[in-house]
Amino acid sequence: MTTTAALRVGQRRPDKDLVAAELAAATFLTALGVDLTAGGLAETPARMARAYAELLSPREFAFTTFANDEGYDELVVTRDIPIRSVCEHHLLPFVGVAHVGYLPGDRIVGLSKLARVVQLFAHGPQLQERLTRQIAVWLDTHLRPGAVGVVIEAEHLCVTMRGAHAAGARSITSAFLGRLRDDARAREEFLTMAGVGSPLIARRTATPRHPR
Repeated sequence: MTTTAALRVGQRRPDKDLVAAELAAATFLTALGVDLTAGGLAETPARMARAYAELLSPREFAFTTFANDEGYDELVVTRDIPIRSVCEHHLLPFVGVAHVGYLPGDRIVGLSKLARVVQLFAHGPQLQERLTRQIAVWLDTHLRPGAVGVVIEAEHLCVTMRGAHAAGARSITSAFLGRLRDDARAREEFLTMAGVGSPLIARRTATPRHPR
């Protein structure tokens, strides 16, 4: 019997037109009064096009799982997974970390794949609340564990550099499914392992959506 399975993840998106993106970036910057003939700005539109193409393009990977032959039944947690994404309302970056854990069922997953799933959904215009939920639901659907927990802590440049100018502000969102949603003690164990053992999170609360 085969004990290893791999699911190809990540959809091929339409080919990117970097030439058109560069021209649009030049038009955009010029319209805002940026002199592209000054200093080192001549190549800035091309750099902008390449940078956003990278931020908006998820990478395909194989979601590899293995039979849980040993019957492991304790939490598996990967903490401090780096996140870089783009706020869909302003197209400004938000950066932070994700803490992801699950309670194994019949299968366990290659540990690096938890980070890959986070990166998959982080690429592209996003909301932190949606991103948190998408990761949890995807893992629950494709791994069929006894529980899933996801906590994301991130700093949004649309909050710290514009609008409220709230330097240092971080938003925390959480999603718990299965036993982690229903069992407060299990949820607190996950939060402790993730290093975010806040009573507020333990009661399944999250910070409000950031100001727009």
